[in-house]
Amino acid sequence: MDNKNVLMGLLILGTAFWGISFPVTKMAVNGVSQATFLFYRFSLATLVLAIVFFRRLKKTTWKEFVTGVLLSIPITLAINLTTLGLTYTPASQCAFVAGMSVVVVPIIKLMIYKTTVSLKIWCAALIALLGLFVISVKDGFTIGIGDVYTIVGAIAFAWYLIRVEKYASANDIIPTIVPMFLTSAVIMFCIALFDHTATWLPRQQQFWPGIIYCALLSTAFMYTVSNISQRYISAERVSIIYLFEPVFAAIAAFFMLNELLSWRLLVGGLFIFAGTIISELKFRKGARKDLSLK
Repeated sequence: MDNKNVLMGLLILGTAFWGISFPVTKMAVNGVSQATFLFYRFSLATLVLAIVFFRRLKKTTWKEFVTGVLLSIPITLAINLTTLGLTYTPASQCAFVAGMSVVVVPIIKLMIYKTTVSLKIWCAALIALLGLFVISVKDGFTIGIGDVYTIVGAIAFAWYLIRVEKYASANDIIPTIVPMFLTSAVIMFCIALFDHTATWLPRQQQFWPGIIYCALLSTAFMYTVSNISQRYISAERVSIIYLFEPVFAAIAAFFMLNELLSWRLLVGGLFIFAGTIISELKFRKGARKDLSLK
């Protein structure tokens, strides 16, 4: 099995971790500042990754450190806004709206970088978005403040994916991971200092287990796999794989928060799966290949 297939499997596993993190986070931040939660989440992830990549960390150059700092800006914005959105909307709905990044990636590439994307990827993204639409849009659906936060977070996450793809295509991404999350922890610490609702040692029962789960599985594991994967897999395809996230989130929310499943989830999930399969189809050699960022 080649590196790409292994990384695809790890991405899907990590996407399950991400999906489960939605109800886990919603329970953990109930009555607690999300800034404090994210400060501890990023801090623990930084500590774990610093131990895992200790030898690589000692050889980190200034350029790699700066790159990590720059990557931390969009990812911190994305996670912070999505976590904030969770305080206003159900976990499953928040996860569905966050999936908007699947169409934002090629749009940003087209508008900012003037980079064309293959018709196959556009079709896969639109089919997956249709699945997202079927799942999330219900009778009387309105855009609440939680959805607004999550949509902006999805845009920031799409920007992060593109920046990672551009850097990873020509460089080793691993040395940037620890500086990235270290900077994220510092940013959230500064935000928490000005948050009058921040509690530094919450007694909420689900807070600390939520920190451990999110720091180790949905942060340290998943973002490391994600960043390494983008040396081999385009941002469009990665973002389509991430559309499994709301499916896992809805299933986890059903068991953990008693949020109801529906036929919409099943139908929408099939569209999402179809989009993922189409993105991976190989056409004859004469077919136009995806153009990567230069």
